[in-house]
Amino acid sequence: MTKELAGRSLDRSMAHAVAWSAAARWIAQILSWASTIIVARILTPYDYGIVGMAGLYLNLAILVSQAGVGDAIIALRDLSDRQIAELNSFSLLMSAVLAGVTCVVAIPIARFFSAPPLVNVLVVSSIIYVFDGFQVVPRALLQRELRFKLLAWIETVKALFQIAVTVGFALLGFRYWSLVFGYIVSSATVSAMTFYYRRHPFAWPRFRRLRREMTFSYQVVLARLAYYAYDNSDFGVAGRVLGEVPLGNYTVAWTISSAPVEKISNLLMGVTPAYFSTLQTNKAELRRYLLRLTELLSFVTIPASIGLAVSAPFLVPVLLGPKWLGVVGPLRLLGLFVAVRSVATILPNLLTAIGDAGFVMWASVASAIVMPITFLIGSRWGTIGIAAGWAIAYPPMMLPFYFRVFRKTEMRIGSYVSAVLPALNASAIMGVIVLITYRLLPASNGPLANLVIIVLVGAFAYVGAVGLFHRERALRLITGIRNTLRARESVALDGAAK
Repeated sequence: MTKELAGRSLDRSMAHAVAWSAAARWIAQILSWASTIIVARILTPYDYGIVGMAGLYLNLAILVSQAGVGDAIIALRDLSDRQIAELNSFSLLMSAVLAGVTCVVAIPIARFFSAPPLVNVLVVSSIIYVFDGFQVVPRALLQRELRFKLLAWIETVKALFQIAVTVGFALLGFRYWSLVFGYIVSSATVSAMTFYYRRHPFAWPRFRRLRREMTFSYQVVLARLAYYAYDNSDFGVAGRVLGEVPLGNYTVAWTISSAPVEKISNLLMGVTPAYFSTLQTNKAELRRYLLRLTELLSFVTIPASIGLAVSAPFLVPVLLGPKWLGVVGPLRLLGLFVAVRSVATILPNLLTAIGDAGFVMWASVASAIVMPITFLIGSRWGTIGIAAGWAIAYPPMMLPFYFRVFRKTEMRIGSYVSAVLPALNASAIMGVIVLITYRLLPASNGPLANLVIIVLVGAFAYVGAVGLFHRERALRLITGIRNTLRARESVALDGAAK
């Protein structure tokens, strides 16, 4: 197969991987919303509170248990079967250690929250780490082999099992244990299926010979922990300095601003590392994929984020009511921040996938130092100041990632700017037109009518700006996506002809 055919085949594979992953996530999300409504009518806030307290620790520990080894297998393409087998055993050992640590810290955590039932919840939930230990390596191998259709099916089955168990035990009166058992069964389901479809032998790890792999895993874990720290430090500062009500306003503003965009970004972030790793020695293809993905993300996420920012004065009263007007200020600034973040998050993933985890680690640690200080200073101006911390400090913190990616892929700054410029131009025009419309709206209109007008004007302004100034770029992008999805037969015929 020629390089051109190989590239087209990989393009098609990524498009199908994103499609399957999107379908699985949306099916799981819809079922999750339905089950949440059912279970919430049976359980009490106390039940959710107990599980939420446990989740603060469990989610962080799961981040440690699942990160590192899987990323090493995806990024380090020269690993032998023996090394993968040793990493498989190491992952299981780490999971067992985390399970033991969880049992030890269960009592102190329960005392900290003044919630005695938390002890048993944490001890029982610790088995999740053991299940995860069996699936880290098989899942990474499935990702490295680009078997995302199978992974999508596994995620769908996981969601079905979790929902069925949670609802069933809730109906039987198991209260918060129904949520716990749902998580445990879903974890066991994923582990069993991934281990069945891509099992790999175990071997006792020889740590001296796994120094490179252990270093890489350690760097990934520390980078994820640093990201977790600075990504949540704004909530910590808001809660500690400003109090419960401002924290509630800020939390809602963050959820509204980030949830729609993160759904799209996270979908690509779950698929792209395996493809970047496949192309890690081909700088031309890495550049092409980075530019194409950045352009695609920017056309969708930048106008959505800026649209949220400029429509916040009408959106918040209609969706949440007048008591949530404190959301408007931080939402406007967070919308601008999310527009930048939506296209920048791909950079750390690319660097990790091509083996540059050390740089990602140190850059993330630096952000974990700078961002909390920024939020603390910004808290003097309330939630708006904390939101401004993201908008002001985050872009400079991402500059090292840009310089590193440009150097590693030999990317020209002009090429990258050209990829995001159409969306930025069109979104800026949309924002100006919406703000002008905002000034011209009659006071007699109700909030809902004004919101509808603002949304329609913004949508038409963005589409019109793209069509007027960037028509060829938009059509080329749409045509490329369509041809990629329809390329199965043509690639096969071309391959046979050559």
